[in-house]
Amino acid sequence: MTDKPKKALVIGGGIAGLTAAWELAQSQVDVELVEKSPFLGGHSISYCCKATDECVKCGACSVDKMLAQVVSEPRINVTLGAAVAKVDKGGKFTASLDVAPAYIDAEKCDNCGECFQEFRNTGAVVRGYSKNNTPLYAICADAAKDVDAAKLAGVCPKGAINLDAKATKKKINADTVVVATGFTPFDATKKPTYGYGVRDNVITGMELEALIRQKGQVVRPSDLNPPAKTAFIQCVGSRDARLGNLWCSQVCCAYGLRMARKIKYANPEAEVKVFYMDIQSIGKNFPAFYTQCKEELGFVRNIPVDVYPEEEGRMRLSYADEDTGERKDEIFDLLVLSIGITPGEDNAQVAELFSLDQDQDGFLVEKGEGVFLAGTAAGPKNIPASMAQAGFAASEALKYIGVTK
Repeated sequence: MTDKPKKALVIGGGIAGLTAAWELAQSQVDVELVEKSPFLGGHSISYCCKATDECVKCGACSVDKMLAQVVSEPRINVTLGAAVAKVDKGGKFTASLDVAPAYIDAEKCDNCGECFQEFRNTGAVVRGYSKNNTPLYAICADAAKDVDAAKLAGVCPKGAINLDAKATKKKINADTVVVATGFTPFDATKKPTYGYGVRDNVITGMELEALIRQKGQVVRPSDLNPPAKTAFIQCVGSRDARLGNLWCSQVCCAYGLRMARKIKYANPEAEVKVFYMDIQSIGKNFPAFYTQCKEELGFVRNIPVDVYPEEEGRMRLSYADEDTGERKDEIFDLLVLSIGITPGEDNAQVAELFSLDQDQDGFLVEKGEGVFLAGTAAGPKNIPASMAQAGFAASEALKYIGVTK
């Protein structure tokens, strides 16, 4: 009699969860991959390619590639819109899931996008970033309450929209668990002097990533024109004692400089200035990259405190000259806040469900009881590091269930 295949539960469908699921499946383990949002890929699926004249090893392209591998792997079963409500362990893990209604039928949807085009200004239909997600669209229930339900249901030529779909329950049995629940981006409204959420042309680094991916270039949100003068402010939400966020997010220097240089490469006449405390050198190629940046970009070792509105959506930044200490004022067309990584908003609940600990900052700490951590759930890291840790977590999970890789 053939033994049943071992089964693993992976919580989180970002790059770490995708990588862990893929690695486990390659060792003939059946995988249940659970993601609370309507799409796989996590935050990193919205990240843009930052290449200029050559690849800068940002890792963004690896996310979509891994996503494509996962959705085509028969040993991986994906449940979207699902949250773990309860976990029991009696030899094996039994996870009880609350699954949100699937208002768009994945079997019927052909990703034509007619629903999104018709309702894009209402927020009732949202679109993912990767066509490897099926469907590529999802209904936002809260926003859909404010639109004509019959029109929304009838807009799909394939009849894939069913607004009467109900939430369901699901139970999953597993021999081991990998938790890859990711991080929460720092809320830039907690630094109100920058005007984020008030001024159109103050955006976060993550929003700039998505903007470049969608538009193919950097433009000002207010008028969709390329900015002639852009400022990046680093360490927004990281290394900030007043907020209690004392850690370095490890990714902000790299992604901020890569995008700053991409702006300069696309428009050599553009002026780009980076305001910083320290530049963290991460990765063996970073020193050479940083040298290139210093030749092309302006650097000011000072973090501006106040941002004032100017005409035509511009902003005036005030800061102290690093040499003289005198106040300087400079006007910019676009302000990018390089926000950091903070612990996942569900970390306390996840820790309780899976008998994990949290460190002093709120990130998860594993306790070696068949539950393993991957990616930024355990602390700040970039895409390659998240993938590497996910591979290690998968290896440890395989050892725990007695499967030889």
